[in-house]
Amino acid sequence: LQIIADSAVRSTLARFGPAGLKPEEIALSLVDLRDAARPVRASVRGGEMIYPASVIKLFYLAATHRWMEDGRLTDTPEVRRAMKDMIVDSSNDATHYLIDLLTGTTSGPELPEADIRAWFEKRNAVTRYFTSLGYTGVYAHKKPWGDGPYGRESQATRLFEPKRNMLTTDDTARLLLEFVEGKCVTPARSREMLELMRRDPAADTADPDDQAKFSGPALPVGTKLWSKAGWTSQTRHDALYAELPGGARFILVTFTTGHAGNREILRHVAAEVSRGLSTR
Repeated sequence: LQIIADSAVRSTLARFGPAGLKPEEIALSLVDLRDAARPVRASVRGGEMIYPASVIKLFYLAATHRWMEDGRLTDTPEVRRAMKDMIVDSSNDATHYLIDLLTGTTSGPELPEADIRAWFEKRNAVTRYFTSLGYTGVYAHKKPWGDGPYGRESQATRLFEPKRNMLTTDDTARLLLEFVEGKCVTPARSREMLELMRRDPAADTADPDDQAKFSGPALPVGTKLWSKAGWTSQTRHDALYAELPGGARFILVTFTTGHAGNREILRHVAAEVSRGLSTR
């Protein structure tokens, strides 16, 4: 499997290197699930901390279900609506609402120094939760913004490190594996979370940034796809679980930086990985 991962990255750099793609601008984690009882893992720069854009929303989703399971958060139609919008449509507004519920914090005017430190300690609740589970590369303490942040949100960015959410492809692949295996919170909740990620790679859409179109067009016809994409002006990521028509099942997490406008890089990686797994 490591040969497949290395080959996919090598091929991607060979094709897109002339356009400026560098080895330090791509990271990949791969899990082969053909034998469900014995997942096999491989990665290239899988432990590198990278700004995850909206892929971090998967971790807020898992935390929301954990909080509800433990009785720390009430399961309401509004919470369900926010979770759906956060993952299906990648809504930042829905994510802001859930972060407020998870951490007991809100955005607003700047705070005195003692208060902002207490505020940021509460805001780190999701980071601490994943650290307690043995995750080593998850920093989930910021809201995703369009134009912001402002007020205490930008104040905390100035004062505390890391200044942004951070994530590794290895930790993202681990969380997706827990979804697929039914080990994230409970089996039923794992299925609910995974279902929100279901995509139709064959869907007819004119939106070039439809999440199904990040890696989906490169996968074989008939592939079943579950994914969560993330993108900014500088990053373009995809975290997916796929079931190929030939029987291969795999998790692929690819993060790229510096080439957000190039929609073919993620697709090339997905095509190379699916080709390698289909002949394995």
